[in-house]
Amino acid sequence: MQRRSVLTLATSTAATVGLARYAWAQSAYKAEYKMSTVVPPAFAWGKGGEIFGNLVRERTGGRINIKQYPGASLVQGDQTREFSAMRQGIIDVLCGAPINWTGTVRELGVFTLPFLFPDHKAWDAVMASSVVQKDYFDLVRKAGAEPLAVGETGYRQISNSKRPIKQPDDLKGLKIRVVGSPMYGEIMSSMGANPTFMSWADAQPALASSAVDAQENPLEVFLAAKIHTLGQKFVTKWNYSNDILLFAIAAPVWQSWTPADQKIVREAGIDAAAQQVQLVRKLFAEDVEKVKALGVEVHVPTPAELAQWQISTRRTYARWKAQTNADMLGKIEALVDKSRKA
Repeated sequence: MQRRSVLTLATSTAATVGLARYAWAQSAYKAEYKMSTVVPPAFAWGKGGEIFGNLVRERTGGRINIKQYPGASLVQGDQTREFSAMRQGIIDVLCGAPINWTGTVRELGVFTLPFLFPDHKAWDAVMASSVVQKDYFDLVRKAGAEPLAVGETGYRQISNSKRPIKQPDDLKGLKIRVVGSPMYGEIMSSMGANPTFMSWADAQPALASSAVDAQENPLEVFLAAKIHTLGQKFVTKWNYSNDILLFAIAAPVWQSWTPADQKIVREAGIDAAAQQVQLVRKLFAEDVEKVKALGVEVHVPTPAELAQWQISTRRTYARWKAQTNADMLGKIEALVDKSRKA
């Protein structure tokens, strides 16, 4: 009887401890996890965030509730502060373009060098590389976040209110809004433009008032934000940069979840990223005709014209390759070259 009592007590104690741990794990979860996106779900970027939040909520039965805050509203519209705000515990989930965070972690901008990816075939070859993904994800973890998956922000094009841009000299004297990336600023200034760093929230009224002449963004953004109504009459589809869309969780938040929930969230991120890329590609295939239909003049450079752009940005490319992560960029360049020969 005594032995049975001890066993019963032990079993009861273990069950109590187990329930206590389960209750603690559940209570440790926040009622809401804040996700920052620069744009709302009307854009493919914001839609990717929305899809991700919905998938996580559905697959965890509501245990993990990710709420999307578009317009970078958690950082007063300044997307360059997202990563530092995540480190401070203000943002729990990131669905954004690393180019915006290079002021905080320069190496995260490794995919954004000018004319690194000549086409989607090259972009896909690099993103499919387990070696590149591991190297990049290690950088993200070192910076303080758990990476889940990568989508695509889309090739960035240039528009302006003054004249057609067909060669580097056409940029001279134009005041152009760029995101807070010193590299993007250097690209523009090397061709004689006057780059102005400002958030997207500030860019729209600046364009409308002619405080700036030009801007660079994927044409999907041009269409969704109706940038043609802000005096932008000329577009050049030069495909000069195509950043990833990173889905990531703040490290302390990630560590607070159970392994089972971590698996669910990671798979949701991968699925959301795949759907988001499909949206971007569909829009990319249709963007020129849709922009032309608005009465905007669109120039698509010839291979010879593109070569001029590449030559004009060669020095900037070399400088930022050395400053960002020369080793990883060497691996990326090899994959791009291989894709060109396949």
